[in-house]
Amino acid sequence: MGFSCWFLVLGLLQQFFGLNCAQLLMHGESTTNYVSAIGDPGMENPNVRVALEAWNFCNEVGFEAPNMGSPRWADCADLDCSSNTGHLGDGLVNDGRQCRVLHQVNDSDNSLRAGDKFPIMGFESYTDPDLFAKEKELYLGSLCEVPESPNPWQFWMIMVKNGNFDKNTTLCPENGQKVSKIVTDRNFPCFGEGCMNQPLVYHKYSILDSFDGQKVYLTGEFYGTYDLDANLSEDATDGFNGGYHYNGRGIMKKLPESPNFLVRLTLDIKLGGGPNSQFYLLDIGSCWKNNGEPCDGDVLTDVTRYSEMIINPATTSWCRADNLVFCPPYHISPTGKMIYRNETAQFPYSAYHLYCSPGNAKYLEEPYDICDPYSNPQSQELVQILPHPEWAVHGYPEKQGDGWIGDSRTWELDVGALSSRLYFYQLNRVHKAHTGMDPVKDPNLRKKGWSGQYHPTVGSGRHILH
Repeated sequence: MGFSCWFLVLGLLQQFFGLNCAQLLMHGESTTNYVSAIGDPGMENPNVRVALEAWNFCNEVGFEAPNMGSPRWADCADLDCSSNTGHLGDGLVNDGRQCRVLHQVNDSDNSLRAGDKFPIMGFESYTDPDLFAKEKELYLGSLCEVPESPNPWQFWMIMVKNGNFDKNTTLCPENGQKVSKIVTDRNFPCFGEGCMNQPLVYHKYSILDSFDGQKVYLTGEFYGTYDLDANLSEDATDGFNGGYHYNGRGIMKKLPESPNFLVRLTLDIKLGGGPNSQFYLLDIGSCWKNNGEPCDGDVLTDVTRYSEMIINPATTSWCRADNLVFCPPYHISPTGKMIYRNETAQFPYSAYHLYCSPGNAKYLEEPYDICDPYSNPQSQELVQILPHPEWAVHGYPEKQGDGWIGDSRTWELDVGALSSRLYFYQLNRVHKAHTGMDPVKDPNLRKKGWSGQYHPTVGSGRHILH
């Protein structure tokens, strides 16, 4: 078996591929005791399936960068070697001259911009940059699609996002509602007009490379910057995705359900971004309405829910006994005990960075803080957690600094078990109203794949995100 090697230098907010960056190299390992929900687990396939998406502050496009096209790009390439290529161990043995690269996506595909017609039927062109970007993602996905059981997948997706919000524009809705004027006392970074622009992206398509002239592999790079004056030549699945209000494409072959799925990854952080940046060991975005129904693209009632483990040791806990507004209403212990945030002797305040509620919630418990209503096309809810013994039982970092610079590790995270312990708004209220049963004690919630507040049980048939 060969492998594909991609070095992904991910920037944070405006420092796109700048000083605030991390370098990730994800590996996989051979094992047969689990079923992976991921296409090409560990990027071990000799072929490449990688895409890049860029967003402005509220997960839309707004305006395309000059001469860049719509901010969706893909590198999907197959390694084709002649029949006399030998094999040795887990790598292809070849001097490189007998192999060639078959690119499934070319410059004309990646340079498509709002208003352009797609080369094949079945994809609608839009002059609206927001609508065109989602259609282009589907188009690129069709070029990259890998037919696998139980469903096809398309590519590993790299996401970059502009963290500036220009309050003098109305590019972003407020909790999904279009507004004629933004009125808020929240402070957001923005240097002025154009601060929400899309990045310039420089793409080095996959090419052949080898170790010692023997193991052949494909390697490529994406570089970019939000500085539109920069010289780039000198610069370094199916369903509603979390944070989006339309179907997307990506790596998943089947939908994982709490509490039965794991994530395995190797992470090597080279450089941090300081106290004002966050780095997530894992960020899971999901979507369901406040009444528990699935999202359907209605930005007024859909809610994006994020659970994020921040491992930057410079990030402190805002949730404290004297600052309950940033704490979830209660915490679920590993044994299933419910601990309310005003139980100061028992609540693990330092396990949380912050919790904030969706802006379209109707029955909030005092005190509460509303999540930023602008940085998604719809309302959002965040649970941001920190390294702590409470989460270490699921394989997560136990203390600040674990897994940070100089501490490269391979993590096996019981994401399903942890997610089933996190508080999310109104699920318990709605479920109890409909069934008369406390969701913490209701085993049937597992069958619906809810991330509610029930004590997880370990069963068979776990799915690993690898």
